[in-house]
Amino acid sequence: MKWLPVLLFLATSAFAASPTSTNNDDTCDVKVGPAATLLLPYFEVDVSGTTGQTTLFTVTNVVRYPQIAHVTLWTDYGYPVMTFNEYLTGYDVQAINLADVLIRGIVAPPSGTTSTTKPGTLSTGTNPNLRSPLDCGTNPGTFPQSIIGAIRTALTLGTFSASSCSQIGGVHANAIGYATVDLVASCTARAPSDPLYYETDLLFDNVLIGDYQQIGPHPSGLPASSFDAGGNPMVHLRAVPEGGGAGSNVGTALPYTFYDRYTPVPRRTFDRRQPLPSTYASRFIQGGTNAFSTNLSIWREGFGAGSCADAKASGAMVVGEIVRFDEHENPFTVAAPLNCTCFTPPPTLPATSSFSSADPLYPALTTPDVGGWFYLNLDNGGSTTYSVTKDVGGAPGPTNVRTVLSPAGSTTTIGPRPSQNWVTVTMFGNLGTSHMTAEFDAASLGNGCSPAAFPSSMVPIGPAGGVFVCPPGTTLTNGSSTQCTGTNVNPIP
Repeated sequence: MKWLPVLLFLATSAFAASPTSTNNDDTCDVKVGPAATLLLPYFEVDVSGTTGQTTLFTVTNVVRYPQIAHVTLWTDYGYPVMTFNEYLTGYDVQAINLADVLIRGIVAPPSGTTSTTKPGTLSTGTNPNLRSPLDCGTNPGTFPQSIIGAIRTALTLGTFSASSCSQIGGVHANAIGYATVDLVASCTARAPSDPLYYETDLLFDNVLIGDYQQIGPHPSGLPASSFDAGGNPMVHLRAVPEGGGAGSNVGTALPYTFYDRYTPVPRRTFDRRQPLPSTYASRFIQGGTNAFSTNLSIWREGFGAGSCADAKASGAMVVGEIVRFDEHENPFTVAAPLNCTCFTPPPTLPATSSFSSADPLYPALTTPDVGGWFYLNLDNGGSTTYSVTKDVGGAPGPTNVRTVLSPAGSTTTIGPRPSQNWVTVTMFGNLGTSHMTAEFDAASLGNGCSPAAFPSSMVPIGPAGGVFVCPPGTTLTNGSSTQCTGTNVNPIP
């Protein structure tokens, strides 16, 4: 089999390895800890105000210096439609209710978002990285309904009058999208899709933490009033290495970064934020309408650099592979085939979404079991707009050239660099008058430095990593290549 040497080469290559460093922060493994960017992977707001369904999020500054948190709201196709700034004094915390923003046009009380806020006794009044704190003195606490109405339309109907864009989002009754919160040097209206954002605005200190709450979440397809709330930490993306002023171009050991597709082409690792994985494992429970059920909320990296056309392309991106295992380990699979012009379109998802595990997107559960787990390879096939588009050594990898029939037509993409993704799981229980909601992150099977996963028909499902250590006295080969090295024998004291 020709693919196996290629796989081993990628798995042990510099591209696949984590950065070599004695600093524990220099890693592609994402953890909940102070970061330079926070990702709210999915929000949903009933803009009619009838059910009360909304998303809240909170940003906290964990150091004594004042900071500026720049919030961008994106459609579910990954198009930026609104930005606003939170000026945080030392050790400050600021909560945002997206229903306030999208219905009433209220960001937060003005005293909570401007540089006129009096700092606490343990805070320091200045931060040398901030270019002009005074320009945050007039941060708007409210927005006129003419602006908010246009943003609501973008998040519900996918059209945006402010830029004459159409098909920048899906059509749904509620406002759906995702949000990013970046540490910046000044209060600006620029979105991360603007190349100037990286040259003049973005900062790299890991000082922000955040969490969110979904108020009125519900199993997909059921009324929003059935359950109360779920909460989870935001995705914390550290800058590696951290520190430096806006525009500082410090080298990073990361192969690519979170904002990879937006950064200026000559300096694609400008933002230094950790990339996210592409493969996940997720539990599900699926007992029917009046029992247990599961929603999977999935954030995905889109195509292009943020134009209207890019948003349309990011509205239905191919999913690499989904395998459902029931409680008796029976597998059910849907996948985007490699090197194939397929007459049946593979499964697709937009930049952010939330669907029930019973949705036709997922392989059907045809056994009596009511639970199990998913293997999710959410790679969208790659894109020539990403900074890493070729295999190690510079030559296109034949096993990584994928031709599939998408709703937009047949497309070919190249490269070992998978698209970035994030998955959160919301489990619901409905037992008589008792209701339960629990939200948590799915387990990633690799990190942002892991190469693209091969289909399970070629390589068995498992965590990304290097070569195994052999048990004592054994070897493991495929007939030609050693599959593990060394032993796990304890050394003699």
